[in-house]
Amino acid sequence: MSTTTVAPLTTVDAELLVATARRAADEAGVTVSVTVLDAGGHLLAFRRDDRAVLISGETSTRKAYTALQLDAATADLVDAVQPGGLFHTLPTALDRPLLFIAGGLPVHRDGRLIGAIGVGGAAPDQDHGFATAAVRALV
Repeated sequence: MSTTTVAPLTTVDAELLVATARRAADEAGVTVSVTVLDAGGHLLAFRRDDRAVLISGETSTRKAYTALQLDAATADLVDAVQPGGLFHTLPTALDRPLLFIAGGLPVHRDGRLIGAIGVGGAAPDQDHGFATAAVRALV
């Protein structure tokens, strides 16, 4: 039986993700916090801007955790947690609360989940755009 090895998300990758998201936010004139987790949910990189809303650090971490746990962009999950949605009871069923607001993205390499990025502090659509720019820079 053969196995396929996929290179994990490294600290160099994580730093590139953070730098790219922060640069995109700076160009938009907003301050954000950025969190990058590896596939096991371990913190690889984190950056909170002192000018950002204090809770933005927790927000970015929970967005990254949500994207990692569900292997989906948080922006795509908003309707699923509404009453009657597929994940309506999921946030209370897990030990760590999830956050279904745009700005969290899974990170894949060779079709496998290797980590996640979360961006918080700006408008949700901006956070999503900054995270998307960062993931695109990684490939």
